[in-house]
Parts: sequence; structure tokens; C-alpha cells
Amino acid sequence: MTIENQLQPQVSLTEAIKTRRAARAFSSDPIPEGILEEIFRLGLQSPSGYNLQPWRFIVVKEQKNKDKLRACAFDQPQVSQAPVVLICCGDRRVNNTEYIEEMIQLGIAAGGVNEKFADYMRSAIPQLFEYKPCFESMEAWTNRHTMLAVAHLMIVAKAFGVDSCPMEGFVTAQVKEAFNIPVEVDVCCLLPLGYADEPIKKYGGRFSTERVCYGESFGQAL
Repeated sequence: MTIENQLQPQVSLTEAIKTRRAARAFSSDPIPEGILEEIFRLGLQSPSGYNLQPWRFIVVKEQKNKDKLRACAFDQPQVSQAPVVLICCGDRRVNNTEYIEEMIQLGIAAGGVNEKFADYMRSAIPQLFEYKPCFESMEAWTNRHTMLAVAHLMIVAKAFGVDSCPMEGFVTAQVKEAFNIPVEVDVCCLLPLGYADEPIKKYGGRFSTERVCYGESFGQAL
């Protein structure tokens, strides 16, 4: 297979969504660098509030570091088996004036932000984080948006034939100490990436639309 063909998704979006499973074991096969780069390039197109993009990813490939991470994750084997493991973090420092301005300038350069909207953001973003109308803590807000990006990464990865395993089984304090993560940055989840090996997790089913979606008001039939 040529490099050009490798960088094309192997399955459709529909199939990627339908066939994605949390892999409990991984083979030792490496992820080609071009494919990994494409997973990041497309996955990080995820939306975020005011485009602040609070997600941060530590890409762990060296075996000694994966083993160190496994020790922080209740000795779960997929952490050391997968060729790549992402430590997925939310950075609470995105409410800093300097960062907000950096994001605004990014938007201006991309043609998506004009001066009027830039002035609005300079006023509205600090108010959002001061009054917290729809969240109770900065960690809740950053985790919310980081998980949007994690979901995008998993679907994109599956489209390229790469499996994943979102994990919340870890000791946060241990991970932060082992990987020099700043106090203002929270660990949201771990995400091993690679090629699934036996045992393959079976499909656990999903509730019907009628079971989880309501019409107009909570509890009313759709």
C-alpha cells in the first residue's frame, strides 16, 4: 500500500461510528507516523466554546513511559501494549488574557473573526469564566470540551483502521506527578491508540432513541 493510500480513510464515517469499540488489548504493530499525524489533524478540528481549544495531549510512545503510566492506571495492560497512549488534559489557563488574545488573533488570521467580534470576545469570555452560567468549575468546562476532541479523535482513528480505548481508570495525582503536568492542567482521560488484539470487546448494545431522547420537556415522549 502506498503512502497516499495509507492516508486515506479505510472505512466510511458510518462504519467508523458503528464499529468503534474500546480495545482491551493491542497488538505490537506501530501506527504509521503519517496516519497518526492525520488523526491529529482531523480529530483536532473539534469544536470548543469561543474556539478556545482547551485540550492538551501528551503523546506517550516510549515503552518506559508507557510502563510508568500503566503503574498510574491500576496496572491495566492496554496502557503498555498500545503503540501510542494519549494523556488527554484540559488546560484551565485558557481564561488568561494573553491566551484569549492569541486565540482571537488566530481567528482574525483565518478570516473567521472581525474586529467587532474580537471586541465582543474580549468582553464576553472573561464574563463567562467569572459567572459560570452553565458549569460549576473550570475543570468541568475544560473536561467538557476535551472530551469533544477525544470523541473526534476516536472516530477519525477508527476511520483509518486504528482502535482506541478511552480510560478513566487512573490516579490523577500520580499521572500529574509522573508526567510533569502543571497544577492548572487537569487529566481528563487516557486514550491508548493502536490495533486491537484478542480479546475483542463485544458490542454491548445501545438504548433506543425513545429511551434517551425526550420531546420538548424532560420525560415527555419524543
